[in-house]
Amino acid sequence: MARGAPSPADQQVMRELAGRGVVVTASQLESWRGAGLLPRHPRRGLGRGRGSVVDVVDPVVVDSAAALARHHRQGRDRRLAVLEWFAEAGMALEQGEPGVPEPPVAAVREALLWADRVDPENRRLRNAMRMAGELGADALYEEVTGLLTSRPSTGQVHPEVVRSAVLEGERPPEGPPNVDFVHLVAAACFGSEEVGADALAEALAVFFPLEMTATEWAEVLRAAERGEDPQAQSLVQRLLAELAAAESGVERASDAELVRARTVLLGLQPFYLLYMLHGLLLPDTSGLAALREVIDDHGMGKFLTHFIAFAPTPLYFAHGVAACIDSPAVDALYEALMEQYAADPNIFGLPGNTDGFLGFIEVWFRTLEEHTPAAGGQAGSIGAKVSRSFERSRPGLEIAVRRLVGWALAEEGWR
Repeated sequence: MARGAPSPADQQVMRELAGRGVVVTASQLESWRGAGLLPRHPRRGLGRGRGSVVDVVDPVVVDSAAALARHHRQGRDRRLAVLEWFAEAGMALEQGEPGVPEPPVAAVREALLWADRVDPENRRLRNAMRMAGELGADALYEEVTGLLTSRPSTGQVHPEVVRSAVLEGERPPEGPPNVDFVHLVAAACFGSEEVGADALAEALAVFFPLEMTATEWAEVLRAAERGEDPQAQSLVQRLLAELAAAESGVERASDAELVRARTVLLGLQPFYLLYMLHGLLLPDTSGLAALREVIDDHGMGKFLTHFIAFAPTPLYFAHGVAACIDSPAVDALYEALMEQYAADPNIFGLPGNTDGFLGFIEVWFRTLEEHTPAAGGQAGSIGAKVSRSFERSRPGLEIAVRRLVGWALAEEGWR
């Protein structure tokens, strides 16, 4: 066969993709295969000296090529495509379809490490920490605070407080300055005495949730300062040293741990979304209240704020995956939420609502419209826009919303 001519197997892959409205070329398939992103066709030998043939094209090859075609465009780094593919692996893009296959784990690890290196916020933070001795404490505080300002937090105010303000027709209070991370960085660079036991305890409770509250962390720190608990002192020093070294857990994680971290992160996203939307008047049910209680009982609301975004970029997704690696507290929260959801899956059930999940969403949109004056008009304007969009594109919105909380519709065969 002439060089560059597509094999019969690749021609079949292209035909199957074309039937889905996806256009790929033979050179793209070969390029992805050469980069280790696309499986090679399984071949059957014909006997000594007679070569081999591809009897059947593996559906995984076709589905993997479809995933790459969705995310990889000319001029775009392949590692971004791998991250987006990793985020959707296992999910059905349309009802009744098989789940998206997993990308090669080696490619995922490479993409996660690359994301950690190129993320501008990570580089800025590492530069600041590396030069902390020259900059001094005040300059470090200013630099890290500016870094956090460029990525505003959505969850510094508890959703119950936001909801109460909106219902009272008041503007929700702004969150307090996000000082926890600043204190953590300062302690890593200059020692725990730089910020004091109480401030460091608050920060440790947020970013190292080892089943300890801020009060318990403060007791540990004071015991360490007095030399009464060498083990506690060693723990604090290790955690701060890890932060100062800015090493990613991706490199030392096993393949299974990387996949588990992805599962936990994406599993927490819808729970956190429902948790935060309580502040924007999402209709409440006993099931939703129980899920919020799980998050609050674990003291993880602020932690989730730092690592979960409603519409994450590939780099932010990679940041979240890294945060969920080898984190027993995060894993425990995920398991507790899944257990609570299994015990009460009817989280969208409202009295008198016979339209199921879509009826629940329509009630929410109407509630938002009714509270136009609240929050300086912000909640109402959001509700009005979304409600009008809902009426114009009901089928498309249904698909989008089901994808977001598809786990909640498992009884309909949706993942």
